[in-house]
Amino acid sequence: MEDGVNRFNLLDEPWIPVADVGRVSLQRLFSDASLRALGGNAAQKIALMKLLQAICQAAVTPRDNAQWQALGPDGLCRAVQDYLEKWRDRFWLYGEKPFLQMPAVARSELKPFGTVLPEVSTGNTTVLTQSQSAKILTDADKALLIVVQMSLALGGKKTDNSVVLTPGYRGKTNDKGKPATGKPGSALAFMGLMHSFCMGTTLAETFWLNLFTVGDISALTQYPAGLGQAPWEQMPEGEDCARARELKQSLMGRLVPVGRFCLLAENGLHYSEGISHSNYKEGLYDPSVLVNKKGKELKVQWTDPARRPWRELTGLLAFIQMDRQTECEQLYIGVTKSMLAQRPFGIWSGGLRVSSNAGEQYVSGSDDVVESLYWLDPGVTSESWFSHFKNEMEELDNLARHLYGCVIAWGKHQMMEPKAIASRATELFWQLCEQQTQALLDGCHDPDERYQLRRRFAACLHHAFNHFCPNETARQMEAWAKTRPNTANYLKATAPAKESV
Repeated sequence: MEDGVNRFNLLDEPWIPVADVGRVSLQRLFSDASLRALGGNAAQKIALMKLLQAICQAAVTPRDNAQWQALGPDGLCRAVQDYLEKWRDRFWLYGEKPFLQMPAVARSELKPFGTVLPEVSTGNTTVLTQSQSAKILTDADKALLIVVQMSLALGGKKTDNSVVLTPGYRGKTNDKGKPATGKPGSALAFMGLMHSFCMGTTLAETFWLNLFTVGDISALTQYPAGLGQAPWEQMPEGEDCARARELKQSLMGRLVPVGRFCLLAENGLHYSEGISHSNYKEGLYDPSVLVNKKGKELKVQWTDPARRPWRELTGLLAFIQMDRQTECEQLYIGVTKSMLAQRPFGIWSGGLRVSSNAGEQYVSGSDDVVESLYWLDPGVTSESWFSHFKNEMEELDNLARHLYGCVIAWGKHQMMEPKAIASRATELFWQLCEQQTQALLDGCHDPDERYQLRRRFAACLHHAFNHFCPNETARQMEAWAKTRPNTANYLKATAPAKESV
């Protein structure tokens, strides 16, 4: 690789994964109206959505909702194309000013690309499947890797914190004066934050729905500097320079936080901890994170493979009932705009669950990427609809607890330790119920639909109980008959007057 030579411009080269299409360039992304949704895994989608929103905000930030509505998806895309051409020289992956990279970290240790990829086994980690082996990365892969590192980098000792660019900065040094363990990216945090975005039927519409107005940004009190300047327009010189401090206070700095100072090389990556952002405990968080503002301390929603994102929809949509104590600001702004425009919208939620040991983050055991997407009609999502949906979700929680207790009772009859079996039965119940989520969102406002849905959910409960509590022997049959779940009251609550339960 020849140093200082501009190569692989992100405006022209295909590098962004798009569903059903493959990789596309930035220019095509904002000019092809047929593109439907981003591809890649959940972590890549989050990092890309944050970057693309930042590009849109840098191109045009409407004054208010009226100006936003007049702009429309087409107007936004035209503004972004003009902006990208204006700043074309800042979107070279390689060159004198490589995109979102810091040439000054070239003196840090060169690490294999697999070091920063959570799905790749490195060092003395055992390789269990071929997918965990390091692969040769293309320039498109490396571009995506850089974007993910900005906000979702894993914390740990692999980060070379011996390189400090701001003189006198001690944020990368431990109490003993040695290089400290690298902090996790602000969009990942300790266990892996769950993020949510409002989706349109096309990518252009998605970007439009997630575009904040000046008024929206002023209401986000965690960003005292307001929108701020995009980092690629002027990169920081160090971890605590004036530019870095500006990014810590602005929305731009949260969308693209530059949490790692990186520099691509031919066969690896130079990287060190970058700008250290405050977290939710200090009152700072991404607008795409679900935050519980009740109580003295803020609480955030972590990614949990055992508790799929659809089970958090009541919290994500609580603003419909004017309850903003539990809120995802990104969704509130996006859904409000979709209702204003009277367009169908989707709710995408996802994240990466990670484990941590002595500051080292990794993906292990039950850790995984999680994502879900469900669609809603703005004409249906009223306060009345939300009340019915919330009630049905609460009743499902009651069913799950009822199932757990019945399996515990069955296990005790069999003289066995039942807790593990009860947990697995409950997990199966939720997996079966998840298949009916879209039907629940579409039909919970209709009494007949609610009754039919409850019949399906009751069948899920009995299936899970029968699967883990067999009734083949006489002893099993006796225990099964005594502990079998009773769903009569659950069904009776929504049964049509002439139909017996």
